[in-house]
Amino acid sequence: MAPHTEEHYHPKDAIAASLKTTMLTGGAGLFASAVQNTLTRQNVGPMGVFVRTGGTVGIFAAMGGTYAFVKTASANLREKDDHWNVALGGFFSGSILGLRARTFPALLGYGVALATLTGAFEYTGGSLFGQKRNPDVDEFERREKIRTTYRIPAEQTFAELGEGRGIYAPGYAERRAERIKEAYGIEVPTSAPAS
Repeated sequence: MAPHTEEHYHPKDAIAASLKTTMLTGGAGLFASAVQNTLTRQNVGPMGVFVRTGGTVGIFAAMGGTYAFVKTASANLREKDDHWNVALGGFFSGSILGLRARTFPALLGYGVALATLTGAFEYTGGSLFGQKRNPDVDEFERREKIRTTYRIPAEQTFAELGEGRGIYAPGYAERRAERIKEAYGIEVPTSAPAS
């Protein structure tokens, strides 16, 4: 029987994660509220960031905090760190956004939409910039291994593609001169390689 290697889950602090994310997304909401305040037609002053468009700050902060708390708490309860935790966090976070519409279908719709987006994003790798690299692997050695694995000998390339279009095997000029002499009877000088 093969040895069973079990990966143990290490619980995370859900409160600390949610407070950190609440502050971060609240700051983003404050920025969005300031932009909304500057785009209003009437001059409402600097306090309009909190008075007129302050709901944006609250929604952003609540969504971020809820997402982080539910994601971390569900990972702790399930003792797994996978895409389902992200989808659950996305559902509750989207439901917060749906509360603004004050209808139950909006609450469920926004929740399901954000759960689908975040869950699918996490399931497919969770990065907009490609696959994450393993920090234990030397990048130079990894790339050199890829180069040697897929390297094709030049003779095989000449045999498959033929010569021309920038691909010339050694002795091409002499062979070309012979073909032209046979076909047309013209002497083509070949240049000697520079030494």
